[in-house]
Amino acid sequence: MQTDVLIIGQGLAGSLLAWELIQRQYRVVAVDSGQQNASLISAGIINPITGMRFALTNDVGILLPAAQSYYTQLAGYFGESFYQELPMLRLFRNEAEQSFSTQRLQQPAYRNYIKSTDNTNGLMPGFSIAYGCLEQRQTGYLSVAKLLKRLQEFFVEQQAYRKEILDYRDIHITDDIVWNDINAKQIIFCEGYQMMKNPWFYWLPMQPVKGEMLTIETDLKLPNAILNNGHWLLPLTQHTARTGATFDRESINNQPTQQGKQALLIELKAMNENLANANILSHQAGIRPCSADRLPLIGSHPQHRQMLIFNGFGAKGSLQIPWYCQRFADYLQQQTPLPAACDIHRFQNRYTAG
Repeated sequence: MQTDVLIIGQGLAGSLLAWELIQRQYRVVAVDSGQQNASLISAGIINPITGMRFALTNDVGILLPAAQSYYTQLAGYFGESFYQELPMLRLFRNEAEQSFSTQRLQQPAYRNYIKSTDNTNGLMPGFSIAYGCLEQRQTGYLSVAKLLKRLQEFFVEQQAYRKEILDYRDIHITDDIVWNDINAKQIIFCEGYQMMKNPWFYWLPMQPVKGEMLTIETDLKLPNAILNNGHWLLPLTQHTARTGATFDRESINNQPTQQGKQALLIELKAMNENLANANILSHQAGIRPCSADRLPLIGSHPQHRQMLIFNGFGAKGSLQIPWYCQRFADYLQQQTPLPAACDIHRFQNRYTAG
C-alpha cells in the first residue's frame, strides 16, 4: 500500500495533524494501539492565563483564534459541538495572588482575558473566596475524547486508520519508509511520552508529568463556570464535575493512586467543604508529554529527513495543536520554515548519529 504520510499515535496531536493533511489532499494512515493515552482522559481546558503569577501564554493572540476556528470547522463537518466556551473564576489563595491580579488588570496585554469581579452574584455559596477572585475570559474546554472518537471514525471511513501496536523493529528506512505492507514517503511520530523509547527521537529532552483527575457527583449546585484555585473544577452538569490535576514527575505510569485521590479531595475541601464528601464517579491518571523548555518538539530527524516528530504539547495541547499542525503542514507541503522556538533543531547538540 502506497501512502504519503504514516502517523504514529492518534491522540489529539496525531489526530488533528492527520485531519489537516487529509484536508490538503495527502494520503495518510494513522496507526494507534487503541490503548489509553493522555488525550483520552484530558479535560481539554483552554486557559490563556496560567500559574500563580497569572502569566499570559506566549503567542496566545494567534494560538487562541486558530484553536477556536479549528474546532468550529470540525463542529461544522461532524454536525456536533466539541468546544464549549465557559468563563473561569480564579479564586485567590493568598494576598500575593491578589496583588498579582491587581497588576495584571492594569496591563493592556491582559485586557481581553481578565476582568475584576466580586463574582459571587449569589452563585457560589460555601466557596472559599476570602481573598477575592478574578474572572478569566476566552476560556473553555474541548471534549477531547468525543472529538477523537469522531476523527477515528472518519479515518476508518477514509481507510486511513490502523489499530496496531507498533514495533519499531518493523520500520525499515529506504528512500521511503516501509512498515508491514505500507510504503510511505514520510513517517511522523505523535506518541506523547512514549517518545522516550523511540530509537530515533529518544535524545530529545522530554520531561513527562503524571496527572490524576476525579469525576465527582455532588448535592451542591455548581456554578456555570470553571473554578480554579491552583487546581480546577470543571462543571459537566449542575451536580457533576471533573477536577484535577496532580503533578508528579516521579511515578510515570497510568495508575491512579490513593495519594493522588486524597490530594485532590483536600483541594476540593479548600474550595468548598461540602465537595470533600462528593461521590467519586471515576479516578483516572494520564501522562502529560512536556518538554524540558515547555515548548513543542516538532521537526525532521537530523539524519533521516523522512522521519519527523510532532509532540511535546504538555498540558496546553487543546490550545496549541491547531495552529502548530497548520504550520507543520506548511513545512511538509511548502518547505516553509518551522517557528524556531519549536523546531527540534534547537537540541541538535544532543544528537549523536547512529
